[in-house]
Amino acid sequence: MPARSEPSLGAYLRDRRTKLDPAALGFSGRRRTPGLRREEVAQRSNISATWYTWLEQGRGGAPSADVLNRIAAGLMLTEPEREHVFMLALGRPPEVRYRPQEGITPRLQRLLDTLEVSPALIKTATWDVVAWNRAAAVVMTNWEPLPPGERNILRRMFGDPRVRTAQQDWDSVARFVVGAFRADAVRAGAASEVGELVDELCRTSPDFAALWRENDVHAHGDGVKRLRHPVLGPIELEFSAFAVDGRPDLGMIVYNPVTPEVRERIRTLVHARQGENGADGSPPKAA
Repeated sequence: MPARSEPSLGAYLRDRRTKLDPAALGFSGRRRTPGLRREEVAQRSNISATWYTWLEQGRGGAPSADVLNRIAAGLMLTEPEREHVFMLALGRPPEVRYRPQEGITPRLQRLLDTLEVSPALIKTATWDVVAWNRAAAVVMTNWEPLPPGERNILRRMFGDPRVRTAQQDWDSVARFVVGAFRADAVRAGAASEVGELVDELCRTSPDFAALWRENDVHAHGDGVKRLRHPVLGPIELEFSAFAVDGRPDLGMIVYNPVTPEVRERIRTLVHARQGENGADGSPPKAA
């Protein structure tokens, strides 16, 4: 019989268990084949050896998400490997586990810094800004002097009159921000984590409370942001939102000047502010 070419859950599980070191996991005894035995994987996964054997043999029907998560833990799978197991078994990825982490990698910060005249930032699912470039500090908000707790887009939008004044259509922007925030939090599996922030904003901002009660949801995607800048004057920026691979808790937003004239005005201001802040030109630091 020719070998099957399509991916198989059983074949993948067998391959993963052969990659594990029994001694390192506390199992002893002579073995004819490398890796863990089926019953040892079942023991580590807290499921029956018979059920695990059936899975490797392609019997017994589709396993539940709970069983797959137990097996993923028992086999010490990485997040991409766990997702692959779910796709093989159920045809869908697992539910997102929101696990916020501190800061970003230096590589991500360098990526932001290459965008000289395009304001760019990285935010969490709760819309805390954790990294930004010099253009963002000059054109939008200089997050550096703010305490970490104040580096939150929603707190700034609904609590800082200067941010409100800078929006050419604050009502539309605020409605969009609240709807996109709601969608981001659920997509990242952080619905429970936003509760404290939402309660705070509902207490301090009637505008936010009213918009939150409407239950609107918006995709961040892309669009145009219109600002009244105190130095640059009225400007238009096209924005695009990007996911950060491997970090469901993070999203990146890049704002591009709509016209060459605005691009050059931003470039001139960025260079001027860089000179004011010192010749070293050190970029803003991630939180």
